[in-house]
Amino acid sequence: MIDSLVTLVFTLSGGDAALGIVLFTLAVRLVLLPLSVRQARAAKIRERLAPKLRKLRERHGRDPQRMSKELSALYAAEGASPFAGFLPALAQLPFMWLMYRVATHPTALAGHDLFGAPLGQQVAGLVAHYGLFSTPVLVFGVIVALVAAVAWLSARQIKVTEEQPELMRQISKLLPYGAVVATLVLPLAAGLYLLVSTAWATGERAVLASRPL
Repeated sequence: MIDSLVTLVFTLSGGDAALGIVLFTLAVRLVLLPLSVRQARAAKIRERLAPKLRKLRERHGRDPQRMSKELSALYAAEGASPFAGFLPALAQLPFMWLMYRVATHPTALAGHDLFGAPLGQQVAGLVAHYGLFSTPVLVFGVIVALVAAVAWLSARQIKVTEEQPELMRQISKLLPYGAVVATLVLPLAAGLYLLVSTAWATGERAVLASRPL
């Protein structure tokens, strides 16, 4: 499967692995677009239902079983699901796993780079091989900085409500920065995938939030 994916990536890009990763990521985001639309619709439904959810918690907060039943009935009446917001993230996990396997494959990305930075290397490996002040490390640093900037924009888009526990509100705001941590520990190829994917998701979320669904 890994060899097939590598062949597909190289075919799409005419042999340019970095371009192939970008095109592969865009293809994945297009495939996941229907789920993203459902996620945006679910977010708007939750926002609209906030007063009703608050009343349900006040009325049945001490009866988890009844609360769960009432929540299910409320979302069913709206034709939505409280779990719809997690679908795009869960659906992307197999693609992330495939990209990780490609990035860590011993020969798949051998000889391929992004502006001189080997795609199969982690930042620690680049520092060890080229030194801290080198072009490959600079390239990796730019990718990390861009991922951090996108994470900051993404965190600003997240809407939290008073009904959510304080811990959940804090976690929601920190989740986008998980991509930054991942970029720091994964090979550059995976970081490039995360950059394109999170940038797409952030722009997509802004567009969908501004349109009636």
